[in-house]
Amino acid sequence: MSNGPEGLRPGEQSAELEPANDARLRFIGTIRTPWHDRRDCPRQGRLDGPECQMVLDPVWHAALQGLEEYDTIEVLYWLDQSRRDLVRQSPKSDGQTFGTFALRSPVRPNPIGTAMVKLLRIEKGTLVVRGLDCLDGTPLIDIKPDRCAFTPKAPPKAGS
Repeated sequence: MSNGPEGLRPGEQSAELEPANDARLRFIGTIRTPWHDRRDCPRQGRLDGPECQMVLDPVWHAALQGLEEYDTIEVLYWLDQSRRDLVRQSPKSDGQTFGTFALRSPVRPNPIGTAMVKLLRIEKGTLVVRGLDCLDGTPLIDIKPDRCAFTPKAPPKAGS
């Protein structure tokens, strides 16, 4: 899907950058999805999409305590196969360009992806979810409860 010099589409612009060395992330696991090629990956995740797995490193299993009380969680992940140098992009290859910060494109200076996903279940340190939009093997950065639901779901009422 690359056109022109350095894989740029018409109207796109890249920046010459030094290698990034000013921050260090600690990946907490790996995301498993059915997508192995960017062309097959959805542009946005759907809550009725396929089941995906977020496999946490064992050291973080205890950090999941209480998360099962939430229906929706926010996931942050590192888009490790994305370019990091575009300042203007043409996401639809139609000649229209936008500044990187005006898009939800995975091509960013710091390619951190976010998704609100439906938590289906937790199985021995693996979260089974729907709603992801990243490639298989994507490094997992963090997991948080839905920012709009700071309290867990209410327990079932008697007789329900």
